[in-house]
Amino acid sequence: MAAGSPSGPPAGLPADVAAAVAAWLAIDPDPATRAELEHLAATDAERAAALFDGRVAFGTAGLRAPMGPGPTRMNRVVVAQATEGVMRWLPAGARVVIGFDARHNSAAFASDVAAVVAAAGGTAELLPGPLPTPVLARAVLTRQADAGVMITASHNPAADNGYKLYLADGIQLVSPADTEIAALIDEVAADWADLLGAGSSPPGGMAPPAGGTGQVTTLGDEMAEDHVAAAGAACLTTERQVRVLYTAMHGVAGRHLLAAFAAAGFPTPDVVPEQFEPDPDFPTVSFPNPEEAGALDLAFSRATSTGPDVILANDPDGDRLAVAVPDRTGRQWVRLSGDQVGALLADHVMAHTAGPDRLVASSLVSSRLISALAEAEGVADVRTLTGFKWVARPIVERPDHRYLLGYEEALGYCVGDRVRDKDGISAALVVAELVAEALVRGETLWDRLDRLAARLGVYLTGPVTLTFAGDDGLARRSTAMAAAAADPPSDLAGVAVTEDEDLSLGVHLPPTPGVVWHLADRSRVIVRPSGTEPKLKAYVEVIEPVSGGAAGVPVATAAAEERLAHLQGAVHTRLTA
Repeated sequence: MAAGSPSGPPAGLPADVAAAVAAWLAIDPDPATRAELEHLAATDAERAAALFDGRVAFGTAGLRAPMGPGPTRMNRVVVAQATEGVMRWLPAGARVVIGFDARHNSAAFASDVAAVVAAAGGTAELLPGPLPTPVLARAVLTRQADAGVMITASHNPAADNGYKLYLADGIQLVSPADTEIAALIDEVAADWADLLGAGSSPPGGMAPPAGGTGQVTTLGDEMAEDHVAAAGAACLTTERQVRVLYTAMHGVAGRHLLAAFAAAGFPTPDVVPEQFEPDPDFPTVSFPNPEEAGALDLAFSRATSTGPDVILANDPDGDRLAVAVPDRTGRQWVRLSGDQVGALLADHVMAHTAGPDRLVASSLVSSRLISALAEAEGVADVRTLTGFKWVARPIVERPDHRYLLGYEEALGYCVGDRVRDKDGISAALVVAELVAEALVRGETLWDRLDRLAARLGVYLTGPVTLTFAGDDGLARRSTAMAAAAADPPSDLAGVAVTEDEDLSLGVHLPPTPGVVWHLADRSRVIVRPSGTEPKLKAYVEVIEPVSGGAAGVPVATAAAEERLAHLQGAVHTRLTA
C-alpha cells in the first residue's frame, strides 16, 4: 500500500494513541483521511483516540460504519485489510466479483478490493459502474465466482459506507464463516503492524505485484442485462397495464429499473425527477430509507397531481422496495407496511403456481399471516432469523422445493431464486403486475388484503422502538435487553403471557439475542436489539378473527387496531420501567 507522510507524535495525545496515529498515517493511501486524522490529532485528542478504540466489526452483514480515518471507520485501509482477510479464507486463485453503489468513496473502495484480490493471486471482476446490489448478488452465480463484494451502505445516512460479502452460493455469509474471516482480518491488521515496526511495507498492496498471477478485469453490461432478464422472469402473468410513479431515492436503481420495466413489457413509469439521478448526499431526504417518515413526501406530492395507480420506491442500492397506494377513502397516499406487501406477494405467487413442492420463507419478526396462508394452500413454510442471509438460505438447504418467495418486514423481498438476496427490482415488477391484475378485476390492493382477512383473520403488526442516546447508549440497550429476558411479564394489556422464549438459547433457531412473548389471545411480542445501533425494538402482532365473511372485516380490523395500540403501550411501559 502507498504510504503517507506521517509527522511526529501529535502533542497532547497519550503515547499509545500517538503511536497508533503515526502508524496509521504511514499506511493510509488517502490524502483526505490522512489530513482529517492529522487535524483531529492536533485539535481534539478525545475524538482522535476514539477512532482507535477497537475495529469496525466484521459480521454476517460484513462491514458498515461512518467513513473516516482509523480502524473504527470505513476507509481504504479497512477495506484493504478486510479483503486480504477474505482472500486468506477463500481458496487459492479465487474469483471475486465486485460491485459498488454511488456513495462517496464507493468506486475507490471497489478498486482497492480488486487490487488486493489480484495481489493475493485471485481474479477480480469489477462491475462496470454503480449498479444495484441485486445485480452483484446475481453476478456471483452467473460468473460462478467464489465470492462477491458489494460496496454499499444500503439506506444508511450519507456519511456511511459498507462492505457486503457473498459466498459462492450467492448468499451473504453466516456463522462460522463470519467469525473465521473476522479472525483473519484481525490477523492481517496485526501482520501489518509488525511489518511497519520492522520498517517494511504491509502485504496486499493496492496494485498487483509485478509478475503476479492475479488479474483485474472490468465486466461489460452483460451482468446488468442478465439481471434485467432474471427480474422479468419473476413475473407470473401477462397483465401489464398499470401507471407507476417511481422514486430511486437518489440511489443507483433508477435507470436499471426502467430497463427492467421496458424489457418486461410494462409502460414506462413516471419518476420523481428530484430523486432519480444518483446523488451521494441524498439532498431531499434526511434519511434515505423509504421506511422513514417523510422519505416519500416528494412522491406523494407528485402523485396528487399525476394520479398513478401505485407508487414504487427503492432504497439507494435497490435491494428494498416500498409500495404506496391511495388510502381506503382515496383522499391521500399511504405506504403499505412490509408485512402487507409480503402478504400480497405471497397470495399472488401462490395463486399463480401449483404443486406440493412449493416453499415460502420469512423472518421471525415478520407477520405470521404468510404462515397461515401457506398452510391453507399446502405450501411449505420456513421461519428464519432476521436478515436475508437466513431468509434466502432455504434455496440451498431445501433443494427439493421450489422457492417462491422470501420476505422480511423491513421491505425486503426475494421473488423466486434467481437472486438469492432481497431484490427491489424484481419485486417491483411483480407488485406492478399484481396491481395490473387487480385493476383488470376492478379491485384495489385493499380489496385483496380484505379478502385475505375474511379467509384467515386480521393480522396486524406494529413496532415499538426505544432509542438509547448518549455515549452509554449501547450499554443501556444491553441492560434493557437483559432485563426483558430475565424478567418476562406475566401479562400485557390485561392478557396473560402463556409462553416466554429466550432466543439466545437457540431452541428452534440458531441462537440470537431476543425474547418472544406469546399471549393467550394469540398476540405475540418479539423484543430484540439492533445489531449496530443503540436501539431496542419490539415487533408486536395481534390476530383478530373475522365473523360473517367480507362484511365482518371492517369490524375485526377496528378491533385489531384497538388491541394493537393497547399492546404497544403496554410493551413500551414494560421495556422502560
